[in-house]
Amino acid sequence: MSIVSHQKILKFNTMSSKISRRKFLKTGAVAAAGLTVVPSTVLGKRAGHVAPSDKLNIAAIGVGGMGHANIRQVEKTENIVALCDVDWKYAKGVFDRFPKAEKYWDYRKMYDEMGKSIDAIICATSDHTHALICADAMTMGKHVYCQKPLTHSVYESRLLTKLAAKHKVATSMGNQGSSGEGVNQVCEWIWNGEIGEVTRVDTFTDRPIWPQGLNAPEKASKILKTLDWDLFTGPAKMRPFNEIYHPWNWRGWWDYGTGALGDMACHILHPVFKGLNLGYPSKVQGSSTLLLQDCAPSAQHVRLTFPSRDNMPKVAMPEVEVHWYDGGLKPDFPEGWPEGKDMNHDGGAAIFYGTKDVLICGCYGKDPWLLSGRKPNAPKVCRRVETSHEMDWVRACKESPSNRLMTKSDFSEAGPFNEMVVMGVLAVRLQNLNRELLWDGEKMEFTNINPNDEIKILIKDDFKIVDGDPKFNKIWTDPMNAQAFASELISHTYREGWKLPAMPK
Repeated sequence: MSIVSHQKILKFNTMSSKISRRKFLKTGAVAAAGLTVVPSTVLGKRAGHVAPSDKLNIAAIGVGGMGHANIRQVEKTENIVALCDVDWKYAKGVFDRFPKAEKYWDYRKMYDEMGKSIDAIICATSDHTHALICADAMTMGKHVYCQKPLTHSVYESRLLTKLAAKHKVATSMGNQGSSGEGVNQVCEWIWNGEIGEVTRVDTFTDRPIWPQGLNAPEKASKILKTLDWDLFTGPAKMRPFNEIYHPWNWRGWWDYGTGALGDMACHILHPVFKGLNLGYPSKVQGSSTLLLQDCAPSAQHVRLTFPSRDNMPKVAMPEVEVHWYDGGLKPDFPEGWPEGKDMNHDGGAAIFYGTKDVLICGCYGKDPWLLSGRKPNAPKVCRRVETSHEMDWVRACKESPSNRLMTKSDFSEAGPFNEMVVMGVLAVRLQNLNRELLWDGEKMEFTNINPNDEIKILIKDDFKIVDGDPKFNKIWTDPMNAQAFASELISHTYREGWKLPAMPK
């Protein structure tokens, strides 16, 4: 998706959002024509028509963690017909709650056997399998709710964006704050010119809260009979199982997760992306504590530069720098910050530096306020979600494609946004090139990595004490072609037996 296309989507969302859900439903026969109220037995679910009065048949993949929370939001009104997880001990509580639902280890077998009876899926697996599960579902015409981060790589994000558009399915990424009032207010204040032109944004999170910066384990752990490690590994390279990887700590390992960026940037950076109408960055640079080949660093800083965008009616959109900090690192306090006030609000914060004022909000865009103390009274132009993030997606699933109100994190927005998030990961993993990287978003490639450039990555950082002094032993990879390494990070090579559908043109 081009930057121009993204801007058009934002304008569409803004116009659409001027009609409240309540007003929309009160407009009588005209509005009713936009909803698929004809029974699905008449129109046929194959055409994507599901009556609002009907229940969706939902399959959930990855149900032991956040998937369980997502299911709880929809189970009272919809049918949970199938459950899939690679760890049946971790998933047991959910399995027991839905005894009539079909149970699977492998989502592919579930799709083969139940594809005709499933309307929609919820995906809450580890990051590296999101793209496969969601892409296959959309090619089958199924609606998709996917946990954040949307994907593990830039290419995967681009693919899901295009597949969703091609198949006209209802989609949503699980950054639930996008349906909250905080994000609405941040956007409305910026768009109304309340803080002027924004040229810098500082963001941070207090995570990771799991171990990172670790050497890869050298010993394998015993695999429980309730875990299918091969299925968990999926498209990643096979390595011996260790309890440090599963069920929680996979977030910190590059093969499976995206560190604190993937976990929290989808919450903290969303009001930045949406409020500033961002597209693809033009320049990126990352730095961190010790960078290892297999594990995310314990703390990192990323700077992404976005070129100027089209002016909005009340405010210009100049070039802007977006800074990200995690692992205990925080940005400097803005001048005039209240003494003793903690920057951290519910897991992080974002600080927008405008030419007129400074806007601060917490994680999920929570509780925005202006450093000046002024309280804006901006027009409400964003659509409000009066249910939950998940139920707003259910609503979208039941509307016809031609009249559907997009969810607050539809893949048309979540896809380009997730590219921003995983671009931060790229910046950190390529920091040993010792340069600011120039990015061509349309082509998905760096333009200033030369064909002969090489890069080395630290495999292991070890030491021993000799006569009281530490003797360090750092083990590095052999020099690798930097272009090839960067390309692999942008678009992963999958393990044999795992394949994505082709990129739509």
